[in-house]
Amino acid sequence: MKNMTKLTSMVNIGREMEKKLLFVGIDSPEKLEEVGARQAFLQLKAAYPHVCLVHLYALEGAIQKIDFNRLSPEKKKELKAFSDSFKK
Repeated sequence: MKNMTKLTSMVNIGREMEKKLLFVGIDSPEKLEEVGARQAFLQLKAAYPHVCLVHLYALEGAIQKIDFNRLSPEKKKELKAFSDSFKK
């Protein structure tokens, strides 16, 4: 395995989230950063339909290296609009 950095080394990423990300082929912090929060969210949503907006916030926070509660109100609004666009 070329990359030994664990996803759980990122802020907001616990073992459950890591397990889900590994399942959809995102196996490192670098891969998550490369794919981006939105695409990672879509991949998770396809495999795990109950994934919700908080997961998207957590992914974005992980990429920005901040706790998801510290995302700007503008970023949260933008991510919520993105998430809402996939609701049936």
